[in-house]
Amino acid sequence: MKRDVRWPACDDKAVSGLMRHRHKRWVRVLTIAATVALAVGVARAQVKTEDPSLRERPRISGHPNFNGIWQAMNTAYWNLEGHSAEALGNFWQLGAIAAIPAGQSVVRGGTIPYKPEALARRDENRAKWPATDPEARCYMLGVPRVTYHNMPFQIFQADGDLLMVYPFAAANRIISMTDRTELPVDSWMGKSMGAWEGDVLVITTKWQNGQSWLDRAGNYASSKLTVTERFRLLSPNHLWYEATLDDPQTFTRPWTIEMPLYRMIDQQAQLLEHKCVTFTDGLLYQDLIKKDTK
Repeated sequence: MKRDVRWPACDDKAVSGLMRHRHKRWVRVLTIAATVALAVGVARAQVKTEDPSLRERPRISGHPNFNGIWQAMNTAYWNLEGHSAEALGNFWQLGAIAAIPAGQSVVRGGTIPYKPEALARRDENRAKWPATDPEARCYMLGVPRVTYHNMPFQIFQADGDLLMVYPFAAANRIISMTDRTELPVDSWMGKSMGAWEGDVLVITTKWQNGQSWLDRAGNYASSKLTVTERFRLLSPNHLWYEATLDDPQTFTRPWTIEMPLYRMIDQQAQLLEHKCVTFTDGLLYQDLIKKDTK
């Protein structure tokens, strides 16, 4: 049995209007698609012709080129381990400005393997922060803290030794590629000795004085610490950074932090010194200052 199919009643004017509407819609779609394609093409052309920072950088004596200003973009300088956002009670006048941002752990495995007595000291450090933090007193930050501080640092690389320069406390360290002699005395930055493992720069740092912290959360190590850093170039503007900390006096086993470092590509990028000694008078000499004001 043949069914009687009845179409909705419409006149020629309605059909013509519908066709015009569909035509305009397709015109808009094609216009947008063409605009996007043009924009992508222009962007690609600009990258190829106007942004030399994205091109491969020439190697130096057969090794990757680490020259540049680099910076960690995380909250490791606050706390290497995972942490929640937290207010700084002693600085309530600053409101939300004085707050610790939440952050994920950069420790491989999540937590630092402290010995029980060392963990107790870490907790004591944390309870007395910021007055006892070497950063607050403008002491050099030590290795590896100086690498992921919230200020950038610069690498100078040539054929021999490397130089790393840091704004905070005008610190720097020479990466000795051949000299393996021991330091006569321990120091804030210790001695850093480098070697190439293929395209990876491996830096071993020893003979630090054990007075520096690892972050603002009171994490620390002793003067027996050996730090082995590994710098691997991911792209012209990205480094992968790892640091293994071995301190049998403080930790139950060696442990590793890892994070990317980003190269600043601003045309006018440069380090600006942060000579902080003059900012610490009120903290270091508060007893003397109080006596003078009586």
